[in-house]
Amino acid sequence: MNPYTVHYAFSQAFNFPAKTAYDWCVDYKPDDWARMGLKGTRKVKRINEDTLILTDTVMGESGSVTKQRLVRLNPDRLAWTNTHLTGPNRHSQFWYQIVVEGRAKSRLDFIGLQVNYEKRPSPARLAEMAEELATEDSGHWQLLAKEMRKDLSRQRR
Repeated sequence: MNPYTVHYAFSQAFNFPAKTAYDWCVDYKPDDWARMGLKGTRKVKRINEDTLILTDTVMGESGSVTKQRLVRLNPDRLAWTNTHLTGPNRHSQFWYQIVVEGRAKSRLDFIGLQVNYEKRPSPARLAEMAEELATEDSGHWQLLAKEMRKDLSRQRR
C-alpha cells in the first residue's frame, strides 16, 4: 500500500506575549502528556540548543504506542517542527509557529502533515480524517493553553 498524507490545521489563542508563549511551549517535560489529559511518559534528549529527540509512550484504548520524534526549534521565528521518526505515523511532520496578536496576546498556528500507512481512503473520508485530527489536536492545545495560564500566572505572583 502507498502511504498517504492527511493535511490539517488549526490555531490556538494565548493570553501571553508571543515570546513567553513560545518559551513555555518548547520547554518539554516528562509530564507533558498528563497536561494534555493523557496517560503517557516522555523522555527528552537534547542534541544541541535547537534539536531534541522526544521518546513518547502513550497509553491508548488498544495498549501503549511509543513514538520517537525529532524536534527542531527556530526561536528567531518563534517556530518549531516535530517529525515522527518511529511509530505508526512515522515520517509525519508538524509545524508550529507562535504569532504576535498584540503586546500581551499571541496565537499558535499549527499545520499537520500526518502520514498513514494503509489503503488510501476516499476524498470524502480524507476530509473527515483531517477534521477529526484537527479537533483532537486542537483539544490537546486547549488543555495546554489552560496549563500555560496556570504556570505563567503562578510565575507572575
